[in-house]
Amino acid sequence: MKPLVSAIIPNYNYARYVGEAVESALSQTYPNIEVIVVDDGSKDNSLKVLEKYRDRVKIIEQVNSGVCVARNRGVAESAGEYIAFLDADDVWLPAKIERQVEKFASEDVLGLVHVGVTDIDALGKELATHLDGMEGDVASELMMFESAVILGGGSGVMIPRKVFDKVGGFDDSLSTSADWDIYFRISSSFPVGFVDEPLLKYRLHGSNMHSNIKRMEHEMLFAYRKGFAASERDGKVDEGKAYGGLFRVLAGSYFRAGKYGDFLRTAVKSVWYRPAGIGYFAAFPLRRLRKQQMNADQRGSV
Repeated sequence: MKPLVSAIIPNYNYARYVGEAVESALSQTYPNIEVIVVDDGSKDNSLKVLEKYRDRVKIIEQVNSGVCVARNRGVAESAGEYIAFLDADDVWLPAKIERQVEKFASEDVLGLVHVGVTDIDALGKELATHLDGMEGDVASELMMFESAVILGGGSGVMIPRKVFDKVGGFDDSLSTSADWDIYFRISSSFPVGFVDEPLLKYRLHGSNMHSNIKRMEHEMLFAYRKGFAASERDGKVDEGKAYGGLFRVLAGSYFRAGKYGDFLRTAVKSVWYRPAGIGYFAAFPLRRLRKQQMNADQRGSV
């Protein structure tokens, strides 16, 4: 018999999306799967949407405690040999779980397997596809923040239960950096696998957790300090370059959000840690002018 896979869907106030997420989990081609939704104290009509799935889905209700508590609760009440997480605003393609189980079957030493991703907007329109995920020994790459490593946020990975238990699950003191934190802990001890097919639709909209850049900055710095303190990978990661890469990503996020004071602050920190990156930031004023001109052109065409 094929191993049981537990699909864990944390939900908080995503009544407009959670039904589609559940349907995508129930529509998997893989035959042995249980679906568990942990509603984290939603105040919208999420429970009403979920009601029609009660005969096929285990629904757990809890007071609002955060996504990591919801995920860990789902795992605690699941029975699968493998665990896959799906955020309530994302969608799996039908073969997603099957392909990941096949990957584990071919390489049973893997600590997690992730998949290719297609970005969609709030209405489900496809925006871009990403197949540049990494595999193998990726912990150092996660620290360097120079390119995509593990794709799909919290919705693209499958983790063996024994690995999840070994690393201690999600750190429930984190939110925006929780995915990075657990992926780093796993990849520090196990190789990572990747299925280079777009098997996840990742929804981009104004309510995404990572739109809170200030919180992401605070939590990623905490996760970095924790990662370096616990790491046994001495000599494999240049700490200064790693922090330079992190602050470069944060600076870009602040720039795109129009928070230019925070952009300048984090850009300076990035260059201080990694002086060679000054050329990257030198081009930002030109990008700002181009963006302003583009906005002006769009207003003029209305």
